[in-house]
Amino acid sequence: MGPFVSPFNNLLCMLLGISFTVWFTLLLVFIIVPAIFGLSFGIRTLYMKTLLKVFKWATLRIERGAKEKNHLLYKTNANGIIAKEPTSLEEELIRRNGCNRELNGPTTTIGHTPSSSEYEMSDIFYFFRRGIESIVDDEVTKRFSAEELESWNLLTRSNYNFQHISTRLTVLWGLGVVIRYGFLLPLRLTLAATGVSLLVFFTTLIGLLPNGRLKCFLSEKVHLMCYRICVRALTAIITYHHSENKPKNGGICVANHTSPIDVIILASDGCYAMVGQIHGGLMGIIQRSMVKACPHIWFERSEVKDRHLVAKRLSDHVKDKTKLPILIFPEGTCINNTSVMMFKKGSFEIGSTVYPVAIKYDPKFGEAFWNSSKFGMVNYLLRMMSSWAIVCSVWYLPPMTRQEGEDAVHFANRVKAAIARQGGLVDLLWDGGLKREKVKDTFKEEQQKLYSKILVGVQEDRSRS
Repeated sequence: MGPFVSPFNNLLCMLLGISFTVWFTLLLVFIIVPAIFGLSFGIRTLYMKTLLKVFKWATLRIERGAKEKNHLLYKTNANGIIAKEPTSLEEELIRRNGCNRELNGPTTTIGHTPSSSEYEMSDIFYFFRRGIESIVDDEVTKRFSAEELESWNLLTRSNYNFQHISTRLTVLWGLGVVIRYGFLLPLRLTLAATGVSLLVFFTTLIGLLPNGRLKCFLSEKVHLMCYRICVRALTAIITYHHSENKPKNGGICVANHTSPIDVIILASDGCYAMVGQIHGGLMGIIQRSMVKACPHIWFERSEVKDRHLVAKRLSDHVKDKTKLPILIFPEGTCINNTSVMMFKKGSFEIGSTVYPVAIKYDPKFGEAFWNSSKFGMVNYLLRMMSSWAIVCSVWYLPPMTRQEGEDAVHFANRVKAAIARQGGLVDLLWDGGLKREKVKDTFKEEQQKLYSKILVGVQEDRSRS
């Protein structure tokens, strides 16, 4: 058997060697080299257009099959489950009490104007209705789960509309599974490993150079090259708008936060100084190598809660106009890209120029939102790499500074409103920390104070009259 097994093994080894050679040659020619020079052959754009045609055909096929079998299609409601009345507490009480006075007849109380409010048992119905509305259709907690799609993107069979419509549609879904897991996932894993390995290797080498213009130049080129390779590992198709407003040295770049890959999305178009907590394992290796080549800002776990220390480190960084702009996500947690939640005021107290950036993902090709309470980091990255693509738009907004007499909170809200308006996102005042924490008592106390002020104001008017 020996003479017959040996040629077979040699042939198998030769075929495997040829396969790996062809594989890495294609990676080098069509992905890695274009990433180094920031070029694109248009393959990803053609791929996206093809996917759109496939999704459109699948949606039409589902709708036609549903009509033939008299099935109802699930449709998402962008305006919420119920129609809420956008009335304030004072307006509601004035309207309710006005109706009560009309039913009870005219009053003869001196100084009691039609716009006045007084305590009525019916006032409790306002709070009762608002509470039921929040339970049925909460505008906060639904921001911490993935956005619902109106059409099926062939990524999962758990879609509301998916039933066995036709054999062709089922075969198409099966073919998509084979392409995503058999071809795209290995390709993307290879690219991700290549990008991370090159980043660690080259930044470590650059860290050996003396500080100067050469070191800064090489560091920027290496970071851009490696992040662009990582972007291709996600088949990310990114459209950048208003590049003339890109963040400049000595400033702070703030953006809405949907996913950990927000960093890669922005850093593939420009270099930033990262801010974060020091980690262990692979992430720690990457952080230690990066900081050798570029002045990133890493904090120990015990230092993160020291606001004064964090503010001082950030302030010292932005005062040096030769250092890269700081990249910060003031929400402090990932939101599902339908809204922008409260910005923490810390990064707006420094007094530096702020460069707002709006990021908007297209969920049709793959869900970029990281639901950290449901998926771990490894599971999330595997889901990302096994999706069709990551498609997003990035808008660089004009730089903003604090106005005279404006405090950090109002400045943060003004920047947040600009990002929400440009990205087509809902501007919410709620804290993203509600993902893991209960509502603070201060929010309930505010409603109690507002109600008491209305009643006290009425009594004061009566006493003066």
